[in-house]
Amino acid sequence: MTAVFDSRVCKLGEGPLWHPERAQLFWFDILGKRMLSRKDGQDQEWQFEEHVSAAGWIDEDRLLIASETKLFEFNLMTETSQTLCPLDANDPTTRSNDGRTDPFGGFWIGTMGKNAEPGSGAIYRYYRGELRKLVPDITIPNAICFSPDGTRAYFADTAVQTIWYVAMDQAGWPSGKPEIFLDLSGEDLNPDGAVIDASGNLWNAQWGAHQVACYDAQGNFLEAIKFEVEQISCPAFGGADLTTLFATSAAIGMTGNADGKTYLSQTSTRGQKEHRVTL
Repeated sequence: MTAVFDSRVCKLGEGPLWHPERAQLFWFDILGKRMLSRKDGQDQEWQFEEHVSAAGWIDEDRLLIASETKLFEFNLMTETSQTLCPLDANDPTTRSNDGRTDPFGGFWIGTMGKNAEPGSGAIYRYYRGELRKLVPDITIPNAICFSPDGTRAYFADTAVQTIWYVAMDQAGWPSGKPEIFLDLSGEDLNPDGAVIDASGNLWNAQWGAHQVACYDAQGNFLEAIKFEVEQISCPAFGGADLTTLFATSAAIGMTGNADGKTYLSQTSTRGQKEHRVTL
């Protein structure tokens, strides 16, 4: 059973983050250049000058936010920003996309061409002041998420309908070569954002398929949550006991009244608490 969590329409909803200290969901409308939230039943919204797409939490009042040209610290109370580092700042054709913080406090963020130009994107990791490119030549980076024990990172390239995993070392950096976790091309499914639950299962929003699908750590399909809207873009677990699955969607290219809203579904699964960013 799914329901509307927030009825504001996002052209391209993305990056839902349940802030564990604020007990509050944040998410983005990338094409609308804004971050949205709800607190005590009240709508909240922050407008930016460029595309913003994903965030990690630093403390109760500060977020790390990824934009099209930088990673920056944003204070929710003062609404002031401080740049942490450039992100593809010299390339006006790219923007940030999917991102998440790993169990070690490193923030992984994907970039892509604004028109999804083939191979224009990459995946980076920001950790203790260093931004390092991890995966080059990606078209649409998505599904960045991490196993509960911190030994495995996942990522996707939606353009080739594939999700990979890669081992992580004791500081959270990739070790070894990525291996295929799911090749969804045979089912013509497009992997978008993803999150891992407390049991290690991967929940993947599948663009164009009305669903968030769940797979175990071996890649076996377990179940799917169906949504009214076609373009579900990214899930996040939240709520008091982390059993509520939130999901963003996108209105771009669609004409339905439900498209672009943010949804929720009550589950019997417990999510992981989102990890704190280590600056």
